[in-house]
Amino acid sequence: MEEIFMIDNESFQLTQLDFFIRLLVATGIGLLIGLEREHASTPIKDEVFAGVRTFVFVVQFGFLTAFLSFFFSSWLIVAGLISVMVFGVLSYWVKLRGGDIGGTTTFAMLMAFSLGALTFLGFVEASLAVTVIALLILSLKGPLHSFVRQITQNELFALVKFVVISLLVLPFLPNQTMGPYDVFNPRELGWIIILTSGIGFVGYMLMKFMGNKRGILLTGIFGGLVSSTVVAWVFAEKSKEVAGLSKNCAVAILAASTIMVIRVFVWVIIFNQAILGKLILPLSLVFFVGFGLAYYFFKQPSSRSQVKTDLPLGEPLNLKKAFFFGLLYTGILFLVSYANSKLGTRGIYVSSAIAALTDIDAITISVSKLAGDSFPVLTAQNVILLATLCNTVVKVGISLSVGSKDLRKYILWGFGSIFLAGLVGFLIINA
Repeated sequence: MEEIFMIDNESFQLTQLDFFIRLLVATGIGLLIGLEREHASTPIKDEVFAGVRTFVFVVQFGFLTAFLSFFFSSWLIVAGLISVMVFGVLSYWVKLRGGDIGGTTTFAMLMAFSLGALTFLGFVEASLAVTVIALLILSLKGPLHSFVRQITQNELFALVKFVVISLLVLPFLPNQTMGPYDVFNPRELGWIIILTSGIGFVGYMLMKFMGNKRGILLTGIFGGLVSSTVVAWVFAEKSKEVAGLSKNCAVAILAASTIMVIRVFVWVIIFNQAILGKLILPLSLVFFVGFGLAYYFFKQPSSRSQVKTDLPLGEPLNLKKAFFFGLLYTGILFLVSYANSKLGTRGIYVSSAIAALTDIDAITISVSKLAGDSFPVLTAQNVILLATLCNTVVKVGISLSVGSKDLRKYILWGFGSIFLAGLVGFLIINA
């Protein structure tokens, strides 16, 4: 059967079937947006000026305007958008006189018109993606307002600083290697500082809004995104304050330390996916053993006493710590390169193990960046697994020295199993 073209030119073609399919999609978009807007006004018994039918007509108006622009003038779309804007402004003015200052529906109408035109032009997937995001934002009015009310001025300023550094500083850093061993790159250092501070900021916000509500397990998980060492110290002390909650405190410490493995995965994926292959199984084994034990302890019956799960959040965006981390990363980069040139493989293992006692992220990034060029991939895989295990030594030391007697029992069981899983991991890598 021969296709019938409604529009057929060099830049755009449209069959009758395409026309009706896109019209149905546009109508569905209008129904979804209109349904959400009308439903949002129901709880407050507000008289909505643009409901389901209005939004369907607005989307179809945008659709037909785009269609007619091919026969008359492309300025027809602009005229249609202006007419919808005038209607929205007049409606908003009427509502404003009644005391309603919300303008969301007015802007939603302009978006609906644009989505109708976009759908006609064939950008169906893009239209649906924008619709889903718009519906999500519209339906989250209550949670978003609650979130904004809880944001402090310090946290807002931290977000602004992060955006400024990311968009106004990073692009101007030189993107070339320099210095001894030709391994230092200012642009890469900037990326590392931004990634480190960004992960810390996300972890801070998760702990603030979810830690206290979801209990000690999630507090340990989210705390591990910021600092598993902080979690180990805080909950080791808690175990002495309330001896009956030693098991719960061990859960938080094990969960936070296990999240460290996720961070290792993230850095390897970002900086050198070539070394990921043989690391997946060993690191996954360490993760599942650690988190499995944490969850097992968590599910066991415990005292009815309650522990306060607040962690010292500190600064929302600790740029000093991020810059220090960047300098530490640079130092480790030179240290590993020097050890490799002077002592060979043995020097890399020694320097990496010592560096991992203070920070796992920096050594993971440094080794990932140098693997394949300065030393073999297999060496990098062994070094990263060794560093992961060495980093847990600090948490073990804190827990055993600061925590209660009962906490020590759980920690020895938990971290003992993690070390055993790590030894199996070495066998897997070197098989």
